[in-house]
Amino acid sequence: MIQAANRAGPAIAFVLFGVLCISLNDMLIKQLSSGYPLHQIVFFRALIAIMVSCVFLQFEGGWAALRTDQPLLHIARGVLVVIANMSYFVALAVLPLADATALFFAAPLFITLLSIPILGEKVGPLRLGAVLVGFIGVVIMQRPWEPSESLEVSRLVLLLPVLSALAYALNQLMTRKLGIKAPASMLSIYIQATFLIVSIGFFFVAGDGRFAEGSTNGSVQFLLRAWVWPAREDWWVLIGMGVNGALIGYCLSQAYRLADAATVAPFEYVGLPLAVMWGVIIFAELPTWEVWTGIALILSSGLFVFFRERAKAKRITKRAVPRPH
Repeated sequence: MIQAANRAGPAIAFVLFGVLCISLNDMLIKQLSSGYPLHQIVFFRALIAIMVSCVFLQFEGGWAALRTDQPLLHIARGVLVVIANMSYFVALAVLPLADATALFFAAPLFITLLSIPILGEKVGPLRLGAVLVGFIGVVIMQRPWEPSESLEVSRLVLLLPVLSALAYALNQLMTRKLGIKAPASMLSIYIQATFLIVSIGFFFVAGDGRFAEGSTNGSVQFLLRAWVWPAREDWWVLIGMGVNGALIGYCLSQAYRLADAATVAPFEYVGLPLAVMWGVIIFAELPTWEVWTGIALILSSGLFVFFRERAKAKRITKRAVPRPH
């Protein structure tokens, strides 16, 4: 099997900046969710992001770098990103930001688990135990002990961020495989192109809003309402989201190219306190005790996985250094 480079320091820097960009993106999309359909926001974001990514491409091999001998993997990766984004943002329209983000953070847990069969990475029993603790946190946030009618949203909506997490995890593991030979800008361009195709398809099928007529469900409205010409003050938000989207695609692709998934994934947990912060400051949303408990369990399991991985790497490095004679 071809081994990719494992440069943990730069990979961690890229993933931290990428997560900061994601938190800004989530906050802005939630702000726009009451006035624009999701596929329209995605269209503008992808259109601008693909232009910015093309600029990055010129520094990583030029147009020739777009050639690939693995087109099916790129298509599958693009579809997974679309599933991850659409399911997450549809839930975000009606869930508090901290709730949706915390549920989505099952993704690093899925990445750690799936890196075993997909990438052949070794994950010991202690890290597996930490992953189990994280999933207990996800279950608590689902509140299975409460009857469905007492929940503010349907159980399907609560499961959408978890579906998003699974799709995202599979996407990042594919990034690790493709990143052995593909530059980050090329990976980002393929993703943004997929977003463009899907959003244009939504426009032709549902752009007039006929499928949202009569619905009072906030998620359905966000997904299927009619396209509208953006207000003047929203153009700068859409442009900013496009640049931000390019940075997200580039940074996360680069992070998972440079280091193994089990090392990079725990640092995505920085998004949890950022989501709580935006929720309180922008939307005046305070997490419930179930969300606080879930965040604590997920965050602690992620940190344990990280420190366990770092300790393991130090032992391997010491063994690899020859003793002086």
